[in-house]
Amino acid sequence: MASCGVLLYVLGVCVFAGKAHCFVELVCDNQSSGQFDHQSMLNCVIIPTQGTEDVNIQVVFWRNTKIKDPVLVFNSNEIKPKSGYKFAESSWNKTNMNVSLLITSTKVENEGEYTCYVITDSGEARSKTRLSVTAKYDEPKVTLIKKIDIPNADKALICTASGGYPLGQIRWFDNANTEWTKGAKLKVKKMDNGLLELSSKLPLWPASTFPEYTCVVYNSSGQKEHESVIKLDAPDDAKESPTQEYIYEVSDSKASANTSSIVAPILVIGSLIVGLLLALLIYRRRANHPHMKSPTEDPDV
Repeated sequence: MASCGVLLYVLGVCVFAGKAHCFVELVCDNQSSGQFDHQSMLNCVIIPTQGTEDVNIQVVFWRNTKIKDPVLVFNSNEIKPKSGYKFAESSWNKTNMNVSLLITSTKVENEGEYTCYVITDSGEARSKTRLSVTAKYDEPKVTLIKKIDIPNADKALICTASGGYPLGQIRWFDNANTEWTKGAKLKVKKMDNGLLELSSKLPLWPASTFPEYTCVVYNSSGQKEHESVIKLDAPDDAKESPTQEYIYEVSDSKASANTSSIVAPILVIGSLIVGLLLALLIYRRRANHPHMKSPTEDPDV
């Protein structure tokens, strides 16, 4: 209730006091960016106008429009910050015109529009600023799965990248740098801390599978953050067949060599034996028929 009273006072002070008494201006950055788990600062400075000097601050009121209660209040010389918020100036006091807000450890829920109200002894002012939160995705992991529910595709690649914010993109390229992202399906999962997990499935068809694929992760601004390469082995049958065939051929060559080394001497010995038998047969025929002449003998001699 006290916060509501302060807010009403802030909104009405210049109305009751008259615009001539509002001799201050509050200037804030339109947009600020904070990195997840790091400090973020929303810059706001009170600027006296029309030669006003020695301005004393009476009330500062910081509010995130997504949250009902204010995140920081200065009133009656007392600073009341919500956990995780404080003045950017560590030794801030009511004469310090820098009323910037510091978020000590930025989370996704800190993202949004903020309004700062100030009341001084020279008038009041208010201004809005916006905080956007970013987080870099982790290095992606690529896995190959063999049983999928996609017609005509017996395999698929899955690339997973988590811990990023806001929504990024996963793109696929083959070893010739041809993009295949259109054939992939992206799933987005919100994690407990508000960050996102991206998972992209790329089906592989037997007639158009390449030996190498690259999964590239881009942030929301289209900038490349990480990439991961996977090299595909030949299919199981293709991997086993050459090996078996090679072993089989090597094994057969050795067997042929061994067989040749055994058969060759046998053929030589057999030829010699046949020759000797033929010579013996001719000799015996001549011995049994004395009138048989030698083929070399001349009948007239």
